[in-house]
Amino acid sequence: MAISPPGVRPEPASFRDPANQVFHVGDEVLRGLDEQAAGHWRTLSVSPFFPALVAAGKVCATEDAPSTLVPAEAGAPWAAVLRHERIPFVSHPYEWSFTMLRDAALLHLEILRTALADGFTTKDGSAYNLQWRGADPVFIDIGSFEPVRDGEPWAGYQQFCQTVLYPLLLTAHLGVDFQPWLRARVDGIEADQLRPLFGGARRLRPGVLTHLHLHGAMQQRNAAASTTDTRAQLRAAGFTRELVLATVRGIERLVRKLDRRPPVSHWSDYQRTCGYSAQDRAAKEQFVAAALTAGSRPRLVLDLGANDGRYARLAAEHADYVVAVEQDPAVVDELYRALKAEGQRRILPLVLDLADPSPGGGWRGVERASFAARADADAVLALAVVHHLAIGRNVPLPEVIDWLVGLTAPGGTVVVEFVHPQDPMARRLLANKPEGLFPDYRRDTFERLLAARGRIAERLELPSGTRTLYRTVVGG
Repeated sequence: MAISPPGVRPEPASFRDPANQVFHVGDEVLRGLDEQAAGHWRTLSVSPFFPALVAAGKVCATEDAPSTLVPAEAGAPWAAVLRHERIPFVSHPYEWSFTMLRDAALLHLEILRTALADGFTTKDGSAYNLQWRGADPVFIDIGSFEPVRDGEPWAGYQQFCQTVLYPLLLTAHLGVDFQPWLRARVDGIEADQLRPLFGGARRLRPGVLTHLHLHGAMQQRNAAASTTDTRAQLRAAGFTRELVLATVRGIERLVRKLDRRPPVSHWSDYQRTCGYSAQDRAAKEQFVAAALTAGSRPRLVLDLGANDGRYARLAAEHADYVVAVEQDPAVVDELYRALKAEGQRRILPLVLDLADPSPGGGWRGVERASFAARADADAVLALAVVHHLAIGRNVPLPEVIDWLVGLTAPGGTVVVEFVHPQDPMARRLLANKPEGLFPDYRRDTFERLLAARGRIAERLELPSGTRTLYRTVVGG
């Protein structure tokens, strides 16, 4: 690959398809296409279905750009270059809730079904081909579209099973959260991994026999056959585009039926059980709003430990985009359903353990960027979070503060709440720990550490007297 000129950054997740590659130039997202891919794009861009999907917001906005903007393989210019809209925050499927993954799957299938009717297909079926504008999924892999060839099955079917369908089956039928499984393997869950969990009567659950057991058996049967041989056999057997469409419609019906409404957890009712008084809550909301409006309008706000999204919604009134992070998948799912019902396009809810955030993954550990690498926020809200990390998860206070500051752009704002050791919640956490384990968990120590990493611009002790809020300017 040619060395990119200064200011041009190849997208680490875009290297597996030699026909096209994504680059970042400043704030622009560009895609280089080779000769064949450029021809596909020209046909795609004037097709009946593609502009309609873009207009409906289901596919990311895309337009032609000068071909000289990005480098190409061996220094040869790309046959065409496309400019894409920038997604406000890139997330990974293992950070989505069950309903988010299901809605992303349904959009992918709808796009494929629509494309097939107009003579196109998608050569990929990966969940990573989708991103979010708030609670709205959007398809981003324009390079995946190609003309359909009669007599050939959907090339992306196995990818779709491993990164979308199998995770949904795992959670819907067994009640097992799929997020750790997807995080462990960038290519998704393989049939051999899942099949032992679906023996006996479980084989008869919707989708399992057809897409797990029979699909796996067919893979084994044709393991020695080349892709060319398999396609020739299908064409000889009369396999048609109509059969592909029927298969896609069948998967779509299956995915719509899959559901999991988990039991209510402690965190899903946190606003009622957290012990905040009405005076505390009002003072806290006023402080957060003032902190977010103290300078220029934030481009990106991270709400860490967002729970039911109360403060994420408040932040969205004063910022361009908010990423609401919560550890409990059930809580994130409830928040997503609520945001979707509200038509919210500026709050993205994500499943993330703050003590074990998403690391870099895939090829060389950078194909899927870590949460910290993606989180260059203008403001970070860490409300009622520090004590859970410092006491509940044994993370030293200096480490907690360093992490919060590291998520924030220079000159950005950290709004953090310190729960005093005598607070009922802190006392409850300390009661489960050996006595004297946290001698440095004190307000004066916390303030000293915070002041060493930024300028404490404002502080507020809540009316309860056991919690203090701080607005700190990073590097200020």
